[in-house]
This record gives sequence, C-alpha cells and structure tokens, in this order.
Amino acid sequence: MKKKGAVIVAILSVGIGLGGVNLPSARAQTDAGQTAIAKSVGTVKAISGNAITLAPSSGPEVMVTVEPTARILRMAPGDKDLKSATTIPLTDVHVGDTVRARGHAMANGIDALEVLVITSASVDVVREQLRQDWQKRGVGGVVDSVNASSRDVNLSVPSLSGKKTIVVHTTKSTVVYRYAVDSAKPEDAKPGTLQDIQVGDQLRARGNRSADGNEIAAEEIYTGGFSQFPAVIKSIDASAGTLSVQDLASKKTVQVKITADSQLHKIPPEMAQGFAMRLRSMLPPGTPGAAPTQAAGSGPASGGAQTAGGTSAGGGEAGGGARRSGGGPPDLSRILSRLPSSTLSALDLKKGDAVMVLVTEGTPTGARTAISLVSGVEPILQAAPNASQAMMLTPWTLGGAPGGDAAQ
Repeated sequence: MKKKGAVIVAILSVGIGLGGVNLPSARAQTDAGQTAIAKSVGTVKAISGNAITLAPSSGPEVMVTVEPTARILRMAPGDKDLKSATTIPLTDVHVGDTVRARGHAMANGIDALEVLVITSASVDVVREQLRQDWQKRGVGGVVDSVNASSRDVNLSVPSLSGKKTIVVHTTKSTVVYRYAVDSAKPEDAKPGTLQDIQVGDQLRARGNRSADGNEIAAEEIYTGGFSQFPAVIKSIDASAGTLSVQDLASKKTVQVKITADSQLHKIPPEMAQGFAMRLRSMLPPGTPGAAPTQAAGSGPASGGAQTAGGTSAGGGEAGGGARRSGGGPPDLSRILSRLPSSTLSALDLKKGDAVMVLVTEGTPTGARTAISLVSGVEPILQAAPNASQAMMLTPWTLGGAPGGDAAQ
C-alpha cells in the first residue's frame, strides 16, 4: 500500500529525504563528470534477488538495483541519527517495508549504494501513535475566515447549543495538506499553503491547544472542500453505484458516487430513537421538539428520557453509546464506530428515504464521491432538524494522518 503524508513524514523526518526521483533517459553526468546521485522513497512492492520494485507515494514505480557493496540500514521510528541504525542483509528487507534508496541515477531506475529501511510493523506503530495524537490534540470544524496577515484561521464547530469558534494559529513551519477533489485519502492529498485554505472548507488541525480549548497552535493541517448534509433519496442506480439525492438544506440535487472506500452505515431503529430522545432532552426549553420540562424529583436525574426498562434513552447502551462524557451533546461518531460497515444493496434504500452524507468536493460536471453515508436517520432529523450540523461534523476516517475520531 502506498503511504504518504504524516506517517511517512514522521518516520523519515530524520533527513532521509522525501519525494520521488526524476529518472534521466540516459546515465546522468554532473558537471564534474561524475554520475548523478538520485534517491526515491516508497513502499517495497516486490523483491527479486538484488532488485527492488519501489512504489513512491506518487508517480511511477522505481526499479532499484542494490549494489553488492551497498550499505543497508534499518532505522527505528523516531531515530534522529544514522549512528543508531542497524546494518542488515538484503534478505531482511521485505515487501511492505518503507525504503529510501540512494545511488546512481540510471535510465531504468537507481543503482543503490545505500538503502534505509523502516519495517512495515514500525510504520504501523507510527500510524497508531499519530492516530492517538490526532485524537488527543486534534480539532475539526468548518473554516469561517482566514487572516493572511496574522496567519490565523477561525474554525466553526457547530453544536446543538450553538456555534463554537476555535482560532487555529499557524506559522511558516505549519504543514498544510489539501485533499484531492475526488478523494478523502491522505495519500492523495497535496502539500499546500495557508492561501489554499478556503472559507467553507472542512479543516482538521493537530497541535497544542490552549487551556480553554478555544485556540490551537497548529503543527499540521488537512483541509478540503467537503460537504455534509441531510438529504432525501431521489433515485438509485445500484449497478453503477450512484445515487441522486436532494440536499435538504439547499434543495439542490446532488449526484453521489459510492466507491469501495465509502463508509456506509445503517442506524437500527431503536438506536435512532434513543439518539433522537437524547437530542430532544438537550434542546433548550420551548424549542420545537424539545422534551417537556419535568418537575424536580418526578423523573430521572439525567436529561435523558426514561425507557420502559428504566434506563435513560440515549445514554449508555440504551442510546448506542451516544452520550458524551460530562452530559454533553450525543456523539454520532461513537455510534457509527460501533456499527458494522454495510453495502449499498444491504442498506435497501428507497426513494424518499432520508440519509446523511459526507461527500468530496467533486468537479463541476462529475458526481461527488461519498466519504460516508448513513441511513435510518429519520427519527433524528424529526427530533432536531438542526442536529445534522452538530452530528455530521464528525471526523471522517482518513486512514493515515487525521484518522479516526479527532477530538473537537
């Protein structure tokens, strides 16, 4: 699998060097008459004898011929100095390892004089460390404004109780990535700048947060023109894997493409009802759909509605784990993380069904790729029509860098 972005940067930030290699059509010569030195970083796709097929994060595969006198070193994640690297034989390099090959640029690849290796197991360790760090130090929201002079980004985080603003402080050392128009994969994201961040973008930032949580000094940012909205199914082409839906907010028709990477879920009716009851309990008194105010001592101490079994709907298992710690708004991302992935046919969608979708930016003439689609949401939307803004701003699973549940 090709890897890019934060994982590779974290592993190979020791000065190994990133990026592909531009291979000349013939043996390159420097001005001094010496063979040009080339390097390439990528994942080992195949090994045959002393020949390695290397798959960079972008661009074509690179053929690496390891010279008999080549130095082959294995580095542990986080190593800052080659002095701590271990010399290994070529037989200890395996498919899936991350490699930086350095040597003579040849017409058909690289004659490697040095091979630096990070094992696939080490890559997995770093990926998990990064995922946990995004959970602990990550924030996510919608870009309200960008101040080029101060290098600050104002991020809006909607919730049932209103909108919270987080100020994302950036510096020249902040690493910015922008997602491709048709992909939410970090390996498809391209390096960007502050000027690439647009009002309305979805943005995830990782860094040190202030004590009150209202500011963050960003070390890394991923941003893209994703859209999330509740919609109604207009038509389905299961064989083509496409849907036509009406955005309930804009009333526009959107063509949605389902791919193998799309996350499809169906919320069971009882779970959706429990989640809806919890939402109603969170609405301010007098708000349409809000739960009736109970007299002191006449009901459960928590804000959740009482079920026949005596448990509070929306809390604990009764609500599918929807309650946030501290009695805050329920968290749809936690529910979805516990639900099995589904397929378009298994969802059994019909015209008129309500869904929540998160889609890529797309192109003006093409369908937008679904990052996630959730069905069975009718009770939730009926309970709190504005809940979609608070619930759908859940971090999308991105595999590499800002994956999982980045804290908001």
